[in-house]
Amino acid sequence: MVIQRWQSVLLLIAAIAMCCFTFMSLGQVQTPEYTLNFTTLGYTYEGVATEGGVSGYYEHTGFLFVLSLVAALLPLVSIFMFKRLSLQVKMCVVAILVLLATAAYCGVSGYTAVPDAAVSWSSVIIGVPVALCAELMAIKYIRHDANLLRAVDRIR
Repeated sequence: MVIQRWQSVLLLIAAIAMCCFTFMSLGQVQTPEYTLNFTTLGYTYEGVATEGGVSGYYEHTGFLFVLSLVAALLPLVSIFMFKRLSLQVKMCVVAILVLLATAAYCGVSGYTAVPDAAVSWSSVIIGVPVALCAELMAIKYIRHDANLLRAVDRIR
């Protein structure tokens, strides 16, 4: 017997929040000469290059992309681990650790990639705290369901 209710919804919310974080713009880095768009793939010059202006990538951040993609996929994988609740909790803990690493790397990368630049974050950056809260609440509900299953097994 398996009970799978709110934790599936919460894990789906975490996955959607991290997908938005992974594939949308995280903010802008502004210097007096140019403005860079910050995504998980890297920093790109904004605007259309005219008359020999710079274009393309200023710096690639592939590691941030991989971290955030893993943080988006782990909750999806853990949804389907519903028959083994202890493994599902372990997957959620790993996902939380990856989320924390993603947040730390994003913050460090955003503030140190371009010296003497002003960073303005977009609202997508809130995806990491939303996913973190959803993962923590999912663990709570998974443990609650495990306790319910143990109680039913004791009655039998």
